[in-house]
Amino acid sequence: MRGFFVGRMSAMTISDSSSTALTHVDAVIEARWVVTVDSNKRLLEHHSVIVKDAVIMGVLPTALARLKYAASSWVCLDEHVLIPGLINLHTHAAMSLMRGIADDLPLMQWLHEHLWPAERAVVDRHYVKDASLLACAEMLSGGTTCFNDMYFYPEATASAVGQAGMRANLGLTVLEFPTHYASDADDYLQKGFEAHDSWRGNALMTSSIAPHAPYTISNQTFEKVLTYAEQLDLGIHTHLHETLDEIAQSHAQYGMRPMQRLAELGLLGPNLVAAHGVHLLPAEIEILAEFGCHIAHCPTSNLKLTSGIAPVAALLDRGVNVSIGTDGAASNNRLDMLSEMRLAALLAKGASMDATTLPAHQALEMATIKAAKALGLEEKIGSIEMGKQADMVAVKLSDFAVSPCYDPVSHLIYTCGREHVTHTWVAGSLRYCNGVYANIEPIELKEIIQAWQPKLKQYKH
Repeated sequence: MRGFFVGRMSAMTISDSSSTALTHVDAVIEARWVVTVDSNKRLLEHHSVIVKDAVIMGVLPTALARLKYAASSWVCLDEHVLIPGLINLHTHAAMSLMRGIADDLPLMQWLHEHLWPAERAVVDRHYVKDASLLACAEMLSGGTTCFNDMYFYPEATASAVGQAGMRANLGLTVLEFPTHYASDADDYLQKGFEAHDSWRGNALMTSSIAPHAPYTISNQTFEKVLTYAEQLDLGIHTHLHETLDEIAQSHAQYGMRPMQRLAELGLLGPNLVAAHGVHLLPAEIEILAEFGCHIAHCPTSNLKLTSGIAPVAALLDRGVNVSIGTDGAASNNRLDMLSEMRLAALLAKGASMDATTLPAHQALEMATIKAAKALGLEEKIGSIEMGKQADMVAVKLSDFAVSPCYDPVSHLIYTCGREHVTHTWVAGSLRYCNGVYANIEPIELKEIIQAWQPKLKQYKH
């Protein structure tokens, strides 16, 4: 059965006759700790978050909340830390059904010999809806409330996102070569804009134009992307400097590195989210900082495909906004932002030989408020503050395997896993609670896997 009840009948609920003097709200969430990820980097103990009409009305001591409010739902989490919803800044949700079909291969071989042939064989609207729903379920159960996507048939991804009740920035994918989805770059753009129009009234969905990568996009198409992005006030989401092969190809074809090409075409700016940024020269890092570009750091995918290790410490030192993404499940093989934060922090320390690089709170910022900034949503989500949307996650810290806890933020990054996530709220609505989804049935996910696995199995490496 879809749906669940979370609440507590007490002097705090709206059913009590003594509640007439209290302010009525939709939900009060009590937590042992609240990590606000606001400008003051507050760690609050025994505080409650007050929610009404999807918005955070306040964050105050629990003892005071019990005196002031009555709520339709009162959730007590006295063994948990409450954090802002995690934001996955770069993924391909519909690749979830391709998880593990071609492991232990470098990027170009992986793409040309396995992933692209598999996509040509199976990808259509039905596939994308099913695979995206599977991805949404995985992300919600791991505390991800918003993701920045890039894939074919974005309207099908939007359908899955709508069912799951998540938040998403959906990329309008652009390529030069034909697929089942579109015939050429202009056709990709036209289909993307039609999809964009279909969800413009949905408060949980936004759009960006997503030219796949410099090695798959011509100068003429990049110029069109820039024009449309400026006209429609949309972000641009692309892969950039992921591999040395990509840079060598650019030198051979254009006589310059990919980022220089994008700079000359005018694409660098605060509306650009560049995934990976593994191979960056110091001068290129300076340019990214100067233009206010954003990097989506995908450490697991970069290691697994032997792309390299991004210069995160140098990027952060220059003030570049670096956030975290998982990439698709086909190259990660998890859509797990908790494990991605941990790896990002450890890699940055190891690469810089400095244990103070990328401390725990900064890693959490990269997966919340910094990612929100990259999507232009920092006034709406990314922190637990009055006036923001109530996108929140509860993580249980009392299990013996994660005890004792001395610093909840450090614990989140270095100790906890997605299995410790118990509650996920999006815009104030509880979308996941202790293994149960509000709008997704486990049998539905099982049927999706059973339907598509036989069709994809032949592309296994």
